[in-house]
Amino acid sequence: METRPFRSVLYIPGSKERALEKATGLAADAIIFDLEDAVAIEEKSNARKLLAESLETLDYGTRARLVRINALSTEWGADDLDVIASTRPEAILLPKVDEAADVDALSRLLDARPETAETRIWAMMESPMGVLNAHSIACAPRMAGFIMGTNDLAKDMGARFRTDRLPLLTALQLPLIAAKAAGIVAVDGVYNAFKDAEGLRAECEQGRDMGFDGKTLIHPAQLAIANEVFAPSEGEINLARRQIAAFDAATERGEGVAVVDGKIVENLHIVTAKQVLARAEAIAAMAE
Repeated sequence: METRPFRSVLYIPGSKERALEKATGLAADAIIFDLEDAVAIEEKSNARKLLAESLETLDYGTRARLVRINALSTEWGADDLDVIASTRPEAILLPKVDEAADVDALSRLLDARPETAETRIWAMMESPMGVLNAHSIACAPRMAGFIMGTNDLAKDMGARFRTDRLPLLTALQLPLIAAKAAGIVAVDGVYNAFKDAEGLRAECEQGRDMGFDGKTLIHPAQLAIANEVFAPSEGEINLARRQIAAFDAATERGEGVAVVDGKIVENLHIVTAKQVLARAEAIAAMAE
């Protein structure tokens, strides 16, 4: 299981020098350095050069660093990869992934470069075809995570916006299930109304309860809420510790179950409890 936190995954335009500098001090678990949608066509060339320089010279600490290149089918994708590869990127985020072959193509390009031997691949799940092919995509070479592209998904599906996201639930759950089956990270899509803290919290709580590892964000003001919601609460940490202690005591007595707060605790609950504690420890380690 991935214990590295991905509670908050912040998009940063690769063309904005000030934003790239500011990101070194933001409380994001991960950063998506974006060369695709956030960069105008006329800025593509300058943006990839600026981003490469920033990744080489700026210290982003323990934050996970994903570079979203343009699709390889565009005129900019190959150039993005050529320039960014020299920085030994931690991960490439590939947009518009419809099938495992899209990931295979990028993986082969990475295989051909010694500097990207350790680079992982993340996939934007933002099309109906990608959702339907989620399992094979999740199992493709170098795959490490899914990012839900909910705006594009809604557009392609003709879905209407609703605060409960009911029209999108199936499209969210299928990639999520595929990610869990493959043991990779799954991060929920963005919440567009970045000044609406209450709405963001509600959507984060929904994504957390579904099983997503975190939330993609479009503004630093959204970081605190995502970090809070996707972290284990003090109550959850306390319960996990008590469950483990009670189960250990029951095991020593030769019993297969324990009781905590009037509820049965079996081995499967201990697995979850240990995951909660591991997640809390990983978050604490990032803050050091």
